[in-house]
Parts: sequence; C-alpha cells; structure tokens
Amino acid sequence: MKDLIEALTIFLKYGNPMFLTHCVHDMLYVMIDPATVSAEDLDRLEALDFFPNYDFANIFASYRYGSA
Repeated sequence: MKDLIEALTIFLKYGNPMFLTHCVHDMLYVMIDPATVSAEDLDRLEALDFFPNYDFANIFASYRYGSA
C-alpha cells in the first residue's frame, strides 16, 4: 500500500480530478496526462509500476494495482 500512496501523492502534484482512477480487468488507470509530469516523477512512477498509456487517452496505467 505504501507504494500506491506514494504514486498517488506524486499524481496529486499534477491535478486533482474528481474521477482520478478507473479499473478495467487487471489494469488500474490514473487520469493524469503524462505530458504534464516531470522527468524525475516519470522515473519514480515507473519504479512504482505506473507507465504512460496512450491507447485510449493520455493517462497512466498499472498492472500491479489493478484487479479483476
């Protein structure tokens, strides 16, 4: 849980959308645009298993925190 809280704290620096997350099957999506995130935070988010996902929108995704 500590890693997820750290990731969410980083995301908070880039916005506070009303509907921040969405989970589909085994993927957790976070509705923050990767283009707005600093290189340092992108590296840390990658270490926390979040990656930019451009399939549907400019958002982040993680297999680690999703559930089916």
